[in-house]
Amino acid sequence: MKSQIKNLVMFKIGWVACVGLAAAGQPLWATAAVAAVVALHLLSVPVMVKEALLLSSAAVIGLAWESLLVWSGLLSYPASGEFTPLAPYWIVAMWVLFATTINHGLSWTKRSWHVSALAGMIGGPMAFYGGAAMGAVEFSHTLTALAVIGAGWAMLMPLLVLVSDTIIDNAWLEPRDAHGKPGRRGMLEGGLGGGRGCCAEIL
Repeated sequence: MKSQIKNLVMFKIGWVACVGLAAAGQPLWATAAVAAVVALHLLSVPVMVKEALLLSSAAVIGLAWESLLVWSGLLSYPASGEFTPLAPYWIVAMWVLFATTINHGLSWTKRSWHVSALAGMIGGPMAFYGGAAMGAVEFSHTLTALAVIGAGWAMLMPLLVLVSDTIIDNAWLEPRDAHGKPGRRGMLEGGLGGGRGCCAEIL
C-alpha cells in the first residue's frame, strides 16, 4: 500500500510540474520533469524491461489519440505555437507518466474492464479540465470536448490495462536464472496488480 501511495504522489508531482511548465510556455522543461519522475520509477520496479515496454506502448497510443483530438479541432495546446496535426511531445510524455501508475497506484483498475472503463471515463475529462484551468490546453467547445475525451478514455483505459497484462504474461520478458530459465514473475509481486484479472473478462 505504501508503494502504491508513493507511486500516486510521484505521478501527481510529475503531472503538476508538467502541466504547469507547459502552460508557462516551457514544454521542454515540462518533458524533462516527467523524464525525471519516470526515471526514478523505472529504477524502483522489479522488472524494468516489462515496465519500459508498457510505457513505450502508452506513448504510441497516446500520440495517436491526442493527435486525433488536435486534428479534430476539439482542443489545442497553446504552448505548441503554430498548428500541427500531431500532439505536442510533452502531452505524449504525460501518457508515459500516467502509464507508471497502471501496475502500481492504479492497479485496482485491473479488477474488471468495467472498473477500468469507468475510471477512464471519469478521470480522463477531469485531468483535461484541470489542465485547461491551468492554461495548458484550450477547448473549442468545452462540453463536447470533455464528452469525447470521456468516451475515448472509457475505451483507452481498458486498452492500457490489456496491454499491461499482455506484457506481464510474456514469459520471454522474465528475468532468467543461471540456467536460462525464467525467474519469478516480479511484475506480479509487491502489489503491482492482479495480472490477467481484466484481460480475462475482456477476452
